[in-house]
Amino acid sequence: MRATSLTRLAALFAILSLLGACSEHTPVDYSGPTGDWPVVGGTVGRGQYSALDQITPDNIDQLEVAWTHHSGDFARAADGSGKVTAFEASPLVVDDTLYYCTPYNRIFALDPETGEERWVYDAQIDSTGVQSHICRGVTYWEDPEAPAGAPCARRIFMSTVDSRMVGVDAGTGRACEDFGSGGAIDLMVGMEDFRQSGVYPTSPPLAIGDVLVTGALVIDNRSSREAPGVVRGFDARSGELRWAFDPVPPSMTPVTAEDVKNGASFTPSTPNAWSLITGDSERGIVYVPMGNPANDFYGGEVRRDLDYYGSSLVALDAASGAVKWHFQTVHHDLWDYDLAAQPVPFTQQTASGPVPGVMVATKTGFIFLLNGETGEPLFPVEERPVAQTDVPGEYSSPTQPFPTKPAPLLPDLSEDDLWGMLSFYDEKACREQFAKLRYEGVFTPPSIEGSLQFPGFVGGVNWGGVSIDPVNNRAVVSFHRFPFMLKMVEREPDQHYAYNMEGAPYAMQPTLFGSPLGAPCIEPPWSYLAAVDLNTGEHLWQTPFGTLENLAPLGQFFPWGGMALGGNLQTAGGLVFIAATMDTRFRAFDLGSGEEVWSTGLPYSGHAMPMTYRLRPDSKQFVVIAAGGKGLFEMMGSKTGDALVAFSLPD
Repeated sequence: MRATSLTRLAALFAILSLLGACSEHTPVDYSGPTGDWPVVGGTVGRGQYSALDQITPDNIDQLEVAWTHHSGDFARAADGSGKVTAFEASPLVVDDTLYYCTPYNRIFALDPETGEERWVYDAQIDSTGVQSHICRGVTYWEDPEAPAGAPCARRIFMSTVDSRMVGVDAGTGRACEDFGSGGAIDLMVGMEDFRQSGVYPTSPPLAIGDVLVTGALVIDNRSSREAPGVVRGFDARSGELRWAFDPVPPSMTPVTAEDVKNGASFTPSTPNAWSLITGDSERGIVYVPMGNPANDFYGGEVRRDLDYYGSSLVALDAASGAVKWHFQTVHHDLWDYDLAAQPVPFTQQTASGPVPGVMVATKTGFIFLLNGETGEPLFPVEERPVAQTDVPGEYSSPTQPFPTKPAPLLPDLSEDDLWGMLSFYDEKACREQFAKLRYEGVFTPPSIEGSLQFPGFVGGVNWGGVSIDPVNNRAVVSFHRFPFMLKMVEREPDQHYAYNMEGAPYAMQPTLFGSPLGAPCIEPPWSYLAAVDLNTGEHLWQTPFGTLENLAPLGQFFPWGGMALGGNLQTAGGLVFIAATMDTRFRAFDLGSGEEVWSTGLPYSGHAMPMTYRLRPDSKQFVVIAAGGKGLFEMMGSKTGDALVAFSLPD
């Protein structure tokens, strides 16, 4: 009898415990808006904002993994295969299906709420000449002229690392035979001399109207003669080349689409656009973030003409590819300060009324706010004198553009910023190095004796590091602080250099400005989020994020951050989501204060752009991040893998 009573009492306590546990969870609120994610970045402007508000700072602590999908498509440098991958894809969700691509250019179609596979398409790539396998996303396009339900009326496009663009039916994954040849177009037409040189797209094409706009990555700093940086617009139905932007200066005659159809080739060594191209559908504008002409760190008089569009934002007419305007963020770029973050359109609210704008965040830590229709700065930009090169044969611009608002994210270094974990040892070494280096601010040119570059050529603000809330006109930017040493070296036979730069009189040896213990010689933290008011140009808050997990013993307890490569996502629920750092954490911050309110572990590092969706009034909001690391940065702690992870609130 006593045992039975105890058993019943234990059962009662168990029931009460379960009821108590259930009561800890706030019921999911199903009253808010729904929405899909039909474009990488959410819209053609790629602003990384969602009106969904089911997940809030009040319930974020309940967020849990809903499903995980593994493709199996990854390779680590340590594997010895000679291949590395970077899983940086941002999925799409449209018509109740999630689509994403893998570094080996396979497309997966999944159930968005369960992760169950529906179909897989394999582009069967040739990896010859590929430095790193990357696919940052796919593109959805619906043909308004096709009968409903017709094959390929809804299409998924993907650019591949062997320089093709493929088109498949969104419902079945079968190739669209009327697109190019058997469902693919050859992006090397007009660039045949460079077919094995390492030129390939890593970012998804932009669909605007019935045109697909694409640029490409060019593996740089190998030679002063590299592949063309042409940006092209293709017909989304047939794959025919509609137009081409050959980025040569007005003193040269650009090669046109018609020229290439008649056998001509595009101009080599021009600036390229490897990052996310964005658009303004209402105004028919395409915004192209440009890199540098070859080589990045030495131009000389030879490169002077090709610098015209280098490190510039170029606005093109979406229908014709004609240049509407361009704004150069760095003149005669000698630092590899190419535009890595996507340019994001917005509307600035002024006393005189709304003004169309576009935001350009750069590796220098500068943020330029420009008129989206004209390219004129919305706040004054000053041309200021800067340090001049002392490298024989080199030329440097006497001035560089400095925005007056917003204030730079990264002020110039001083001796007060130097740091080491052991002041008598590594800080002393850092100070001794600093005294030997040339440093005169953000535009200190490379030199033969060695120059300090800050921010380094990885930024500042890098790939995907911008989001804009159009309701509150608030931008959130992720950036990092990593100083480098740039040393010009006279090339010697049979000697290997980090950047060989054939055709230039020097090679380049960049190294981290770091201590004997391997840490940067500047005081942590090294990675940050910052919020900016786009109406006033004022900074709202700034907060560090990231740890030394994967880099040092007990590194998870050192909130010093690190290199941050990847995007952030703002939601109407009052949150900003970001992974990006080399540790394996996914975080959320309160948009009002910048306070970190949630953090969870990922299987691998997440260097992608998060996205979100909620499909029906009776469904939950999901937040998805690609966690697969970046193989080229394994030595800096990035863990490589293949996990696509979806989070939601519990039932």
